[in-house]
Amino acid sequence: MTSRQLRLLRAASASAVATTLAAVSHTIAGGPAPHPLLIAAMASFLVPLAAVLIGVRASRARVAATVLVSQTLFHVVFQVLGAPTGAAVPTGHRHHLDLSALGAGPSVAAPDAAMLLGHLLAAALTTAALWHGESMVRAVAGWVEARLRRAIALFRPAYEGPALPFVSAPLPVDTALCSSLSRRGPPAFA
Repeated sequence: MTSRQLRLLRAASASAVATTLAAVSHTIAGGPAPHPLLIAAMASFLVPLAAVLIGVRASRARVAATVLVSQTLFHVVFQVLGAPTGAAVPTGHRHHLDLSALGAGPSVAAPDAAMLLGHLLAAALTTAALWHGESMVRAVAGWVEARLRRAIALFRPAYEGPALPFVSAPLPVDTALCSSLSRRGPPAFA
């Protein structure tokens, strides 16, 4: 795998895991559940941005920054694309503070403490999962490869050399060709 492919794989996994956990934490913190197509679209949309943020050599700070940006963008897009806020949300499910009364404009809402805590917890879990996940996948892949090599070695027959012919009678052509060969060469050292 080339470094570009590894970088893209890291970015895709980071955006997919961060977006999925952002959706789950958003729902657990009291918000409405996002549509699965929105989750898939956001995960796909965030892959190039995650590739830029993670960089060539991943570090914990870069992974954390990728997760935080992914979760923030997911939350903003989910809010802008029609997540109900304020009076449209049933009484027990309000998770944003309506800022339209303060003159901030219509349909602008700030997350409350439960929503922020939910997203921060999801960001911490996502960062830990992504940071340790790659090494766990490599360890499992190495174990599977070792088991497969051992299984193949058990069923592979040992090499015995070329197969012997059934009849070993000399052919007349062989004796004619062998007598015409010159055996002259450099002297052998004794």
